[in-house]
Amino acid sequence: MKSIRSLFGGDPRQFSMLGALVILIMLFQVLTGGKVLTPSNMMNLINGNSYVLVLAIGMVMVIVVGHIDLSVGSVAAVTGIIVALALRDWGIPWWAGILLGLAVGAAIGMWQGYWVAYVGIPGFITTLAGMMIFRGLNQYIGDSNSIPVPEELQFLGGGYLWEWGPNTGFNNSTLLLGIIAGAFVVWREWRKRVRAARVGFEPDPLPIAAIRAGLLIALISYATYLFGTGREGTSFPVPGVVLVILVIIYHVITQRTKFGRHVYAVGGNRAAAALSGVSTKRTYFFVMANMSVLAAFAGMMFIGRARASGPFDGTLWELDAIAAVFIGGAAVTGGIGTVTGSIIGGLVMATLNNGLQLMGAGSDETQIIKGLVLLAAVAFDVYNKKQGKPSIIGLLLRRRPSFRDDDAAGENAPAGGSAQAGTLDTQADQGTAVSSAPVATETSRPTRNANNERQEP
Repeated sequence: MKSIRSLFGGDPRQFSMLGALVILIMLFQVLTGGKVLTPSNMMNLINGNSYVLVLAIGMVMVIVVGHIDLSVGSVAAVTGIIVALALRDWGIPWWAGILLGLAVGAAIGMWQGYWVAYVGIPGFITTLAGMMIFRGLNQYIGDSNSIPVPEELQFLGGGYLWEWGPNTGFNNSTLLLGIIAGAFVVWREWRKRVRAARVGFEPDPLPIAAIRAGLLIALISYATYLFGTGREGTSFPVPGVVLVILVIIYHVITQRTKFGRHVYAVGGNRAAAALSGVSTKRTYFFVMANMSVLAAFAGMMFIGRARASGPFDGTLWELDAIAAVFIGGAAVTGGIGTVTGSIIGGLVMATLNNGLQLMGAGSDETQIIKGLVLLAAVAFDVYNKKQGKPSIIGLLLRRRPSFRDDDAAGENAPAGGSAQAGTLDTQADQGTAVSSAPVATETSRPTRNANNERQEP
């Protein structure tokens, strides 16, 4: 057991959830007679779910701060129709259309962020109103018609990487992508060992590190083979590349930046975060704005794949994104959740949906099973927390203290409240807010003068 824990000790969050996903894929591979792990099916799975996974990236940040966004489907729909009309009627280039869509998403996000952060309306109510407003705007602007989009946008939503170079039996772009991913795994293991040695910690035994890297490289190699040897003209889907880039960017933002630490601090304990100098209003505002920008981008990816924008785009997308986040390990009370966990949770839902369809299950049965899976995942987690035991998901995601944590703890003061807020940045200006709190409490008490008369502060 110790060896297994060491094997996955670097970051067990991804490995544990990834293991569950692999088991699910293998199960459906057997039950469907080998229809799951085929190039065309896997490409369809990536193409057909990338926009929901993009929504899950933003939704996990919204849920971590303790809110929820029900308007993402409507925001995606209204952005899609605006971009489609602008490309058709105004004749602007495709890249300008994408910039316009992102600007529309940012404007909507700032609108909703204002009501949540500065007026104090709960995100649930604000985005419920937004869901109705922007759904109506989609149908009003587009006159309930479908508007086609140009080929460039279709490439973004459903295209494949280019073919180039000599005949290697693979799509060369996919092959190059696989080589880069494998090299990154080796570099990451080497960097971890170097950093551990530099700060005086004992790195994992070399065989353990080699097995861990070997397993990941084997998985990447199989994916490269699967996506690189499909029918002519296909390869690893472009939406998948976009998704990988967004996951890397938002993983860094949430785990390595000051803003990311503030998000977890506010979600874990808002009062403690405020006393530590974190601007809770600004955090809410930017999290909501970011969610709408990602929703706008997801909407553009979808109309590219569908080749047109229609009045019913985005229907119930918010529920798929929310389910992906909770299956990925986010806590219903906020403060806990990761981008990578949400992506894997979304892939679990997508695989479940795909596998059941290949088995011939109807949409009614698929919805029932997906609902039960979501309910079971959250119910087991809540039950174990009430019993005072470690959460099942939390147990799977438990991470050993590492030299990185100790190093970070020395540089950052504790934030209090959030399990992940221990690395909350406490700069000098933030420390001022903390130190001023007890002074304000002391001076607010009534005092008495020399004649024993009560004096209000």
